[in-house]
Amino acid sequence: MALRSRRTKAPKSRQWLSDDDDDDVFCQECGSGQSPAKLLLCDKCDKGYHLFCLKPILVSVPKGSWFCPSCSNQKQPKSFPLVQTKIIDFFRIQRSNDWIQKLNQESLKKRKRSSSLLISKKRRKLLAFNPSDDPERRFEQMRSLATALTASGTKFSNELTYRPDMAPKFANCPALEKEGMQVLPKEDIETLNLCKGMMDRGECPPLVVVFDPHEGFTVEADRPLRDLTIITEYVGDVDYLKNRENDDGDSMMTLLCAADPSKSLVICPDKRGNIARFINGINNHSVDGRKKQNLKCVRFNVNGECRVLLIANREIKKGERLYYDYNGYEHEYPTEHFV
Repeated sequence: MALRSRRTKAPKSRQWLSDDDDDDVFCQECGSGQSPAKLLLCDKCDKGYHLFCLKPILVSVPKGSWFCPSCSNQKQPKSFPLVQTKIIDFFRIQRSNDWIQKLNQESLKKRKRSSSLLISKKRRKLLAFNPSDDPERRFEQMRSLATALTASGTKFSNELTYRPDMAPKFANCPALEKEGMQVLPKEDIETLNLCKGMMDRGECPPLVVVFDPHEGFTVEADRPLRDLTIITEYVGDVDYLKNRENDDGDSMMTLLCAADPSKSLVICPDKRGNIARFINGINNHSVDGRKKQNLKCVRFNVNGECRVLLIANREIKKGERLYYDYNGYEHEYPTEHFV
């Protein structure tokens, strides 16, 4: 189970232990019987665990059966095979006969072109990520993401998707945002499209997904990242928030916060998504938690469509884990139990 928490208002979960329940029931981790509404009982051994004491934590009461760490025997996920054809097919990378050679040539050209643009502009503009120079290292990065997506039952997608039984594309209208939505400038749209194009060719962001027993799947920088670098776009199925208020998904993201709540939208990456699903949120109730933040989550109007970007808000060192504030300016979700 992933640590990640939805960035929408927490739903009202059902009470698992009422005040009339046996006083002997307590959390196996902290030893307390307090907060009974957040004490979850294992369906096999009947022992209790606070949602926020589990490692990784659970952000809401799961639907159906739940088994504690001892009974579930959670192990390190099986790695995706490092086979070039499997990686290419998994991420639907555009192929050609001289694929690897083209990757290197195009990467160099694009980086030079983007650098010259940056020097000529006085306004602080968004930067495209620089892929790792070694194609084999890029395969390792993609394998780490494929491992996490496979283990979580998620298909790779790098776009917002609109399913017939969810919100239609026309519902994603920035004009409905209750406090207005900033428009992404033309130069930054070009940079975003450059990042998308690199991904299509297999030039992935220099990131690696690792499995941590306390945080679940989490993301580390595999090379230094500059301030204002576009890390990734938050993608997945788009749905109305009203349809997801009692959903137990662990990674929903606000897409549109409309003046009319019935028109508010969320991104749900549990079925389709990319690396954004595994980038963790900070504990913004503590000084140490806030210090870890190195990304910002920003919603933009991109050519008449709401989009969510994760952007570096400072220089990031190689090996540093990526964190951002789930709440943004809305401050609706409790994060005091985040690692």
